[in-house]
Amino acid sequence: MSDLSYPIGKFQPTEVTAELRPQFIQTIEELPKKLREAVAGLSEEQLETPYRPEGWTVKQVVHHVADSHANSLIRLKLGLTEETPTIKPYMEDRWAELADSKHAPIELSLNQIDSIHARWVLVLKSMSAEDFDRNLFHPEHGEVSLNYMLGLYDWHSRHHLAHITELKKRSNW
Repeated sequence: MSDLSYPIGKFQPTEVTAELRPQFIQTIEELPKKLREAVAGLSEEQLETPYRPEGWTVKQVVHHVADSHANSLIRLKLGLTEETPTIKPYMEDRWAELADSKHAPIELSLNQIDSIHARWVLVLKSMSAEDFDRNLFHPEHGEVSLNYMLGLYDWHSRHHLAHITELKKRSNW
């Protein structure tokens, strides 16, 4: 693994077609189960292991996914109910240093991810092609479509899962 920060590569925006949408939704739908499988049986010491030198611990990665995906569900719903809403960025690196991200049991976030993803997938599967063309305004990235966001969170789900699974492989866990 040459780049521990980006085990599946950096996000590359792609045109999200009608053919790709079900695959990306499936990634989001399957993440809670795959994440639970990836952390099953890990000891507290293993959960406190960074996935790379100076990186987040496994615990922080799990809590980050819960935080990030909660934000994504809210952003999706804003995009579906408002005209090009401006979304609020957040400082994920600082969130990862808060007490809940560093010390809370991962089961809290795993349960949150289960619920968020169930609701998220329900909304995604109900959307029309026109819905996916709706836009959000991100102050740091400009106007982006809900198609773009779907592609981003397909990648984000696989990216952080790979942080954990690749660490397990390297560590022979």
